[in-house]
Amino acid sequence: MKRVIVVGGGPKSYIPDLKEYACEECIWIGADQGAEVLVEQGVEPDIAIGDFDSVSERSLAEIKKRSKRVLVYPDEKDETDLELAINEALRLKAGHILLFGVTGGRIDHSQANMQLLYPLMKEKTKSTIIDRQNRVELVPAGEHKIEADEFYPYVSFLPVTLEVTKITLKGFYYPLDQAHLPFGSTLCISNRLIEDTGTFSFESGILLVIRSTDLPT
Repeated sequence: MKRVIVVGGGPKSYIPDLKEYACEECIWIGADQGAEVLVEQGVEPDIAIGDFDSVSERSLAEIKKRSKRVLVYPDEKDETDLELAINEALRLKAGHILLFGVTGGRIDHSQANMQLLYPLMKEKTKSTIIDRQNRVELVPAGEHKIEADEFYPYVSFLPVTLEVTKITLKGFYYPLDQAHLPFGSTLCISNRLIEDTGTFSFESGILLVIRSTDLPT
């Protein structure tokens, strides 16, 4: 499965060590300041894309020097820099897109970035938003497996449609059997697995699956 790692221009404090997610055939795409993050972390972007209004002229020169390909867009455009980067990932026929630097800071940006998971789900492209505290995926109706992860022990299921019907959780501390989960419900917040592998299934709707950890204060 081809892995494409897309880094956006969100707060750098939210972005983990990206080299931990590297693989031999990974493709790295930096969107605007995300390209700067890649360079700062010692990763050469395969593609740097955006209007680059969030980086200095000096930083942009370094990005151009280090990147294999640079695509510069005007400030005024219909797509965000992140959306442009995701479109490039789709053109590359990514099997799994990892998204970093897309949470934190302005709520409108974070929310819009979360919503970009929807067209990826419709394209049947596995996509995961990752920051130092969370892993987020958007999941359609059906049956799904989920593996235990010591670093992200908490699992929450949030409906993003008006309702999610007949949700069943197996292998969890708080199991469910064909429960109704309306939009706005907190029924499925902060669960955790008690087995190495669990399953969750639902008949209709769409779920935001959030795996989280508590950071030390």
